[in-house]
Amino acid sequence: MNKGIFITIEGGEGAGKTTLIEQLAHTMQQRGKTVITTREPGGIPIAEQIRSVILDCNHTGMDARTEALLYAASRRQHLVEKVVPALADGQIVICDRFVDSSLAYQGHARGLGMEEVWSINRFAVDGAMPQLTIYMDIDPEVGLARIRAAGEREVNRLDLESLAFHQLVREGYRKLLEQFPERIVKVDAGKAANAVLEEVILTIDRRFKGFFAADVQ
Repeated sequence: MNKGIFITIEGGEGAGKTTLIEQLAHTMQQRGKTVITTREPGGIPIAEQIRSVILDCNHTGMDARTEALLYAASRRQHLVEKVVPALADGQIVICDRFVDSSLAYQGHARGLGMEEVWSINRFAVDGAMPQLTIYMDIDPEVGLARIRAAGEREVNRLDLESLAFHQLVREGYRKLLEQFPERIVKVDAGKAANAVLEEVILTIDRRFKGFFAADVQ
């Protein structure tokens, strides 16, 4: 697994993760890097089916622990089927969400406890953690307004949660940032997409000792 580079992108709803991942992967590919992009929950057929259950707007009665367990199950299959083989092959993997999402959403915002949710995921990931996590920080009101304004993305069950819930998610992410400063780097997602991309490129270049050295001054 150590041959490749595992980068995860985190943040609340409407933070712009999808846009950043697309731009970042394109930039890497232009510079000769072998990179794959994926997402959680999802990324492979089994995990995508679990995703459809978790995010279905008709499943508002889902128990919080059931939700956490489904995310962990999806994560495990996604890892063994897609992420770990790609890393073993020396590829760069950029993943939209990973363990930190479960800790912030189910652990903190749902009130299950971060340590309790981590215990589930510790079993699921079996040590397969990212070398770098980019946390895209944004005011939940701004993020949700972006989703409504775009009107392009299908509304999922998490979008239906209250503003207070999304504020707790942000609070959870900030706790994780304090707990894992060596892995998680915060980026202001309220800035223009190009500015966010530039900051992330510089962050990756510093973290991986000249990853973009030939192109970044």
